[in-house]
Amino acid sequence: MRLIQHKKEAYWFYRFVSPIYDRWVNPLFWTPELRSAALALARLDDRHLRTLDVGAGTGFSTAGIVESVEAGAVTMLDQSPDQLRRASTKPELEDSRKLVGDAEALPFADDSFDRYVSCGSIEYWPDPARAIAEAHRVVRPGGTVLVVGPLPPRRCVARFVADTWMLFPTETQYRGWFEAARFDEIEELRLASPWGGSSGEPRYALAIAGRASDAGPPSVSGRAPEDVSDPWTARRLLRFVAGSLAGALFVPVGLFLHLRARRMRRA
Repeated sequence: MRLIQHKKEAYWFYRFVSPIYDRWVNPLFWTPELRSAALALARLDDRHLRTLDVGAGTGFSTAGIVESVEAGAVTMLDQSPDQLRRASTKPELEDSRKLVGDAEALPFADDSFDRYVSCGSIEYWPDPARAIAEAHRVVRPGGTVLVVGPLPPRRCVARFVADTWMLFPTETQYRGWFEAARFDEIEELRLASPWGGSSGEPRYALAIAGRASDAGPPSVSGRAPEDVSDPWTARRLLRFVAGSLAGALFVPVGLFLHLRARRMRRA
């Protein structure tokens, strides 16, 4: 698996990134326009929908959800308490429930929610098939599950760095996980990169949604989910350092692409 596609490594990565995440990282890669386009697939058409946001982080995607759903009906879940603490400072999310938890072992009973949303979290999941089956389990039959995540970059160097860092699934993989979890009425929306223009990625990210079927998800077998409390080893520490450096490369690259796109629009 990729360097930060592990729970412990991702946990500590965000412990250090949290102070700069809202101002310097997220705006480069995940804009309000992309968020609105993606959330349209979640069918947030009732203010009282019980909605779960998995990998909620500092609440950027949750802020889009509460434009359509009452904040008190929304539960935010993330494995990083540092990210959730920052979400707690946002007035629009004050009434939302905030829990530290694992996407691959959700701490909820079957059929607990009407909607499930996860934006920008799948790339860190060690076992996406397990997490998507869990999403089906906690959503009532007929409810909607939406997952938004990156697609592999076109350019070879960017793709190499991305694949070293975390998971960049293909469209076929996304759909395969939804089909394996027994979702019906699967919809997909390709999202272009926020910097656009000739330097942009026309297939930057994918929003994929499905209806939870009456059959329910299949039982999940195989290895147990990773535990963030697992002890550090030399290999894990090396993986964390290398992954953090690979991740850090994306910030100046994203900033450069935004500035170049802005200059081209002015020309």
